[in-house]
Amino acid sequence: MRDKPKWLKAKVPTGPEYHSVNELVQTNKLHTVCQSARCPNIGECWTRGTATLMILGDVCTRSCGFCAIETGRPPELDLGEPARVADAVAKMGLKHAVITSVARDDLKDGGASVWAATIRAIRHRNPQTAVEVLIPDFQGRHEHLDIVLEANPDILNHNVETVERLQRPVRKTANYQQSLNVLKHAKSQGFTTKSGIMLGLGEQPDEIETCLEEMREAEIDIITIGQYLQPTPKHLPIDRWVTPEEFDHWKAFGLETGFGVVESAPLVRSSYHAEEQSDQYTPKGHKQRIA
Repeated sequence: MRDKPKWLKAKVPTGPEYHSVNELVQTNKLHTVCQSARCPNIGECWTRGTATLMILGDVCTRSCGFCAIETGRPPELDLGEPARVADAVAKMGLKHAVITSVARDDLKDGGASVWAATIRAIRHRNPQTAVEVLIPDFQGRHEHLDIVLEANPDILNHNVETVERLQRPVRKTANYQQSLNVLKHAKSQGFTTKSGIMLGLGEQPDEIETCLEEMREAEIDIITIGQYLQPTPKHLPIDRWVTPEEFDHWKAFGLETGFGVVESAPLVRSSYHAEEQSDQYTPKGHKQRIA
């Protein structure tokens, strides 16, 4: 694959806000998906004074073909983590906090209880902050998902990642229909739902159309579409560079399909401009947050 095109040039991490966020993350002994997943937007987001915090450690029990997060045996649970996450959210002054995690298939509840504790800790410390959670699939166990939902996040995000045909190479231990069922279950409980896919993995136009239509059939409210970037030579290769014009096409298609908000551009990631997406979305009968 040839060098990155000009539209994939990302902002170089620099400036006082960037260093302030970096120091805060280190001081609170936290992890971020920005660092662990080698997100190209770390410079832009941290310069704006925001970061996507990652709970349950920085070692994942799964080995997905697209993801740079370390795979292996995770360390013991850090029960002080929820309070430190809430403290970091307060110090960053976030109006909209995005929390994600590694997959913890080694835990009886997949880490759901820590998820719930984190949401509640943020709410206790930052009652006006909206909480968006980007969760794993909990192996399709709705009783574990319900533990997270009972903590009442503002937005429930879970990524489908790619079209159905490519699920096996991209997400070896995940399942396309299972992911849609996670989102359907959250929607059935009245929550605002969000998901995302990557382009550039070998998907065909008709497969993208089908994927987006099936995501909308699952009543997902907000979607993100971005370019897959190979984090290391060991990960899946990039099939193609998707042009900004094609991303514009998929944004228009998604809006026509019925999504409330579509964020579609080369550098878009799950938490990219999450606060703005939330502001754009007009909920229709979603679960009202209990302050």
